[in-house]
Amino acid sequence: MMKRILLALAAALCALYAGDYLSIRYRIPNNRDQFGVVQVRRSYAIPQKNGRLQYTFDPPENQTCVQSLFPHLGCTPCWYLRRHAQKRIDF
Repeated sequence: MMKRILLALAAALCALYAGDYLSIRYRIPNNRDQFGVVQVRRSYAIPQKNGRLQYTFDPPENQTCVQSLFPHLGCTPCWYLRRHAQKRIDF
């Protein structure tokens, strides 16, 4: 019984991923944009000798994203990128 439930869950997840990919690849529905743009801001955290961090900020830049649930075509989903628009790089 448990095997069937796991198999059905895996099949549903595969079908969801395939449907998401097909909707992006073939622009289903026709009037939907495939890609979007999100403004991302990077900051660098540089450790100092006294144990504190110095932050350096890059100017905001636009990053292309895909309007889907999963990453496709080499792009991050827009819903994820909007939630992670601040990127901190530690040295």
